[in-house]
Order: sequence, then C-alpha cells, then structure tokens
Amino acid sequence: MRLWQAAQTCSAIFALSLLLASCGGSGSGSTSSSSLSSPNASPTPTPGTAPSPSPTPTPTSNATVINRVEESPWLTCGNCGNTGATGATAAYTDTLGIATPSEDGSSTQFSIAASVPYTNGYFYQKHTPVAAQINALTYQFDIYIPAGSETLPQGIEFECQQILDGWVYNFSWQALYPGDLWRIFDYGLKRWDTTGLAFTPFTPGTWHHIVAEYHNDTVAHTVLHDALTVDGVRMPVNITHNAFFSGAVNNQFTNAVQLDSNSTAAAYSVFIDQMKITYQ
Repeated sequence: MRLWQAAQTCSAIFALSLLLASCGGSGSGSTSSSSLSSPNASPTPTPGTAPSPSPTPTPTSNATVINRVEESPWLTCGNCGNTGATGATAAYTDTLGIATPSEDGSSTQFSIAASVPYTNGYFYQKHTPVAAQINALTYQFDIYIPAGSETLPQGIEFECQQILDGWVYNFSWQALYPGDLWRIFDYGLKRWDTTGLAFTPFTPGTWHHIVAEYHNDTVAHTVLHDALTVDGVRMPVNITHNAFFSGAVNNQFTNAVQLDSNSTAAAYSVFIDQMKITYQ
C-alpha cells in the first residue's frame, strides 16, 4: 500500500470522532481499498496533464515556513501503510537526534524490519490546518541511504496533504525501485500514475536533496504537481489531479514519510535531515 491508503483508514476515524486530527500524514478519504493489485504493480494509467504548463508558483517572503520538521515527534498507525490497511504489521521505528550521519548534528532515522513482504511503515505529523488555498507549497529534505541498503527498498514515499472543507488535496510522491520510476498519487481515482521521470536509486553513503513543488485550486478542486528537484536538477511535472471529497468535517494539514518493504521483506533504514515545509 501507500500513503493515501493510511489516510483512508483515518477518515473513517474522523467520521466517528473529532479528537484525532489525522491518522496518517496523507490525511483522510473513503475506506475503499487500493486499485493496485500489488505494491509493485506496473503503472498503466496515463496521468492527466494541465492543458498548458504555467510558471510554478514560488513562495515569497511572507510564506509560512516549518523548519527542521524531522526533529519533531512522528506518529505511526500500525498496518495503515499496507494495502487496504490490512495484513501483517511490519516492525518500523523512528529515532530522533541521530548525530552520525547528519548534516547539522541531528538527523532522524526511519527503519523498517518487516516479516512479511510488501508490508510498510508509515510515519506522519500533524500541523496547524491551512484554512485557505495553497498557492505555493514546497516539501524539501535531505535523505541518506546507508551502504548495503541501496537496493533494499520496494519504494520510498513522501507527501504533504491539506483537507479543506472536506476536500482532500493530496501531494504524494513515490520513488519506485522496481522499474526505476517516480510516480504521483491520484487520490480521487486511487491509483499511482507515472510522471515520465526516471528514478535513479540513491547513491549510498551520501546526502541527496529532494524538493517537491505543488499548489492547489480550491475552486476547481484540483491538485497540481509542479516539479521535482533531485540533487539540484529540477524536473517540471505539470500534472493536474482532481481533489477528493471525503466529507470529513475538520480541516487538517499533514506530512508523511513511508518505507515500503520488498519481496524479501529486507530490513533497511534511511536518514532524513534538513526537512522543511514552506507554503502560502
């Protein structure tokens, strides 16, 4: 499964209680299961593309900035990262305050040690809800893969998500190791779409810089993936997806990281540093 499916489980909880703002960084939605038959299913849908690319909105000096996000506590939710939030729960943990490796003396380690193939670990955080359209959003961080783990992930996923007046604006990315693809999630159609961008597995033992750019339209109820930058190389995406109306009564803003285990359920870790969310 993926980030969005954890979110779906959460929206069922939202419908029952207003005490929990998010059960997954991917937010809420219906409780339907994934349209993918397996975590490594080949992407077949063709993503919808904006009629004409427009300049990517850029946050200005009055933007809201959340710095050193990785150093705040992370929440987990059992097997919510699995397809349909069912099946075995992988052992997965996060450890804050890692001195080595780190860039500023304090990184966060995310680890998974699954006993069943294709089970996953989902980590998320809740932030102050954003009660207006997001005209520019960047989610950036540095990631470090230890030597020996460079081929072990099935996938590494990350996202921000806004729920506004029941509409889910989901900004999800997936680095899919089988097939070497970057994919984005269409929350409304419950499927992963290829972006046409090739994913090169991260070189172990060094830090890699990721910047994902998005914005949304709360009148048209659309989500726009603008660009992805990897190690300074910016790759325009310009793909538009429809938002999803969940019916959830509360607004929320979340971010998440997910580790996906492969066909051998190999254990691995990644380290995150310098995570920052900027929006306006």
